[in-house]
Amino acid sequence: MDIKNQKIALLVDGDNAQAKLMDLILEEASKYGKVTIRRVYGDWTVQHMNQWKGLLNEMAFNPIQKFSYTTGKNSTDSALIIDAMDILHDNLVDGFCIVSSDSDYTGLAKRIREDGIFVMGIGEQKTPNAFVKSCEIFTYIENLEPKTEIPEKKETVKKQNEKAAINIKLINKAFDMSINESSEAYISTLGINLRKLDPSFDVRTYGCKTLTQFFSKLRNFVVMDNVVNGLNNPLVKKK
Repeated sequence: MDIKNQKIALLVDGDNAQAKLMDLILEEASKYGKVTIRRVYGDWTVQHMNQWKGLLNEMAFNPIQKFSYTTGKNSTDSALIIDAMDILHDNLVDGFCIVSSDSDYTGLAKRIREDGIFVMGIGEQKTPNAFVKSCEIFTYIENLEPKTEIPEKKETVKKQNEKAAINIKLINKAFDMSINESSEAYISTLGINLRKLDPSFDVRTYGCKTLTQFFSKLRNFVVMDNVVNGLNNPLVKKK
């Protein structure tokens, strides 16, 4: 199925997400299909949920009420999980986007994947690894937030290089999975395999906008243009 025609259910844990970033979250989820189901879960009688109320009509989200029956316990996750399973069994969508930093959704993500349905997560960098790894794609909120444009300092560049060095084993493994008989890899194939190995891999973490830009900055790799029928699908090889 064409990714543009995929139907996506965007389910938001309102107790565990930031309303001010909802436009960026919706935009990110829309990269993987049409967001046909949009729901925000929470106890709408508490003051904390007021941040969402102005966005509901503006962005066509449906509020789902879930009362907290016990002090200190959050019942939002159970409501979201039950709804997700109903949507899954009714075959209403081709994929899910779960917005939360809560590990309680780990089992849900695994269950959706067992049915061969696409599932992505969006949450903060504090999100437990178990939930991150249970998704096919996981995007950190911090990579969606607009960053102030400032000249890069040597310390910033050094930190970016350190981050890339930490992931070099992952990068090499994805490259080995992707190479052809000429020991070259298509950049598009590399991207797919990087996500398979680490659902949270995102070039924006390293200050890059594209995978091509990211590999161009790595010392041990060379990016080569590969134009076929007017389209460029760059190749990557090791130096």
